Formats: sequence, C-alpha cells, structure tokens
Amino acid sequence: MTTYIFVLLVIIVILQIIMIMRRPSVDITSLREDNARLRERLAERLGALTQNAQELKNISGDIANFKNILMGNKQARGTFGERQLEDLVADIMPPETYEFQSVLETGVRPDCIIRLPYPPGDMIIDSKFPLESYNKMQSDNDGMYRKQFEIDVRRHIDAIAEKYIISGKTAESAMMFIASESIFETLHREFPATIEYAARHRVFIVSPSTLWATLNTIRAVLSDIKIKRVAGKIKQELDALLLDMARLADRAGKVQQHFSSAATDIDQLQTSINKITPRAQKLRDMDFGE
Repeated sequence: MTTYIFVLLVIIVILQIIMIMRRPSVDITSLREDNARLRERLAERLGALTQNAQELKNISGDIANFKNILMGNKQARGTFGERQLEDLVADIMPPETYEFQSVLETGVRPDCIIRLPYPPGDMIIDSKFPLESYNKMQSDNDGMYRKQFEIDVRRHIDAIAEKYIISGKTAESAMMFIASESIFETLHREFPATIEYAARHRVFIVSPSTLWATLNTIRAVLSDIKIKRVAGKIKQELDALLLDMARLADRAGKVQQHFSSAATDIDQLQTSINKITPRAQKLRDMDFGE
C-alpha cells in the first residue's frame, strides 16, 4: 500500500512538471496557487487512501477472527453457531414464543425451542454441526474424508431425531441449523442423498437465510392462531350474550302477560264498580217510610 502511494505521488509530480515546462511563461502567483491546490488534493487523497487501508486492515482482522472461529476448537464454533441462531430467533419471533438452552422433560438441553401449540407442538432447533469433517474434506484432494463427512452428518441427524422428536411432547420434526450458507449449499449440491436421509428422519436442514424465511412463516401462523383464538372467544361471548338476550325476552314476555292480565282484572273491577254504584244510588234514593 505504501509503495502504491509513493508511485502515485511521483506520477502526479512528473505530470505537474511537464505542464509547467509546456507553458510559454510562468506566473509565480498562479504557480503558487496551483501548488497549494495540488497539495490540498494530495492531502485529501492520502487521507482517503489511509482510511481505505485501515478499513482493509480491519476487514482482514475480521476475516482472520472468523477463520479462527471456524478452524478453532469445537466449543468456540458451537458458541458462534448458537449466538447466530439466538440473534436470528430474537430478531423475528415474539419473546414469549421461544426459549434458549431450556431443559426438556427427558433431561436434554436443546439450543432453541420454538413454543407452538400442540399440535404440532414445540419445534426444536439444533445449532451444532460436524465441521471438523467438512474442513478435512475441503483440504483433501484424494476424497478420503468425503465419506466420513457424510457419515458424521447422518449421525448428527440421527441424534437430533432421537433426542428432540418426542411423540406427544414436541413437533414431529426438528431443525438442524448450519451457520454457513456455503456449507449449506455444498451439502445440497454434493450430498442430495443426505438431504433425503434427513427428510426421512423428519430433520430439516436450514441455513441463516432459510431459517429466516421459516421463522417468519411460523410467526405468521402464530399470529393467525392468535387471531382465531380471540375470534373464538368473541364468538363464545356472542353466543352467551344471545342466550341471555333470549332469556330476557322470554322473561319480559311473561311480565307483559302479567301486566296484561292485571289490566284485564282492573277493567273487570272497574266494570263491576260501574254496575254497583248506580244500584247503590237507587237504594239510597228509595223511600222506605218511617
């Protein structure tokens, strides 16, 4: 990078000298102004180059750290995969729908549990992957480790199916998360039989991008279930309200009948009073003598 900057400065100075020599006359004031502007542009370009060099250095450091994670010990790789899985799930799913490192009734501790109503039941996501065999396969020109890699992947599929698919407790399938898109693509391109093997064992292999799409679909389904659950409760309340209204209407009808009967009785009493009053009047007017 330093050599590149030095060569660039030399070329700029040579071009400036050539331009000066081609001028028929030299204006000292104008030359000083041109030199000042040239120095400013050179300072700006040197600053930009220095910044770009620092950014390249930082990127190289990040790549080296990432390589150390992938090529380092198994615990560091596992932590990296778990953290990436946790970030994806936490960014997409509501907090009440997932748990990390929660112990199941069987005593196993999966990396992530997506809480779903039964059926289908809780969905387990495992973030581990046999990366040692993959790295050996990538550096192997004779293909000695290719078969071993496929065997290790299938063993891991068997372990996920055995530990995390529990009839009546969890969903009838589980997910194996691969933190690298390139490994995910290699597995699908070069080992289609292993992908079919996983499907037969109801273990779905996902990468960061496919897990993102899967989780968004699950979230939409959960929202739909919640809406239907609320709608069901509203329907129950409406049914109860209609039943109460029917009872109220029946009771109001009975009260109306009582009022109608009472009104009829009052009318009859009034009729009797109307008949008795003239007769009493006549009796009062009669002369019985002394």
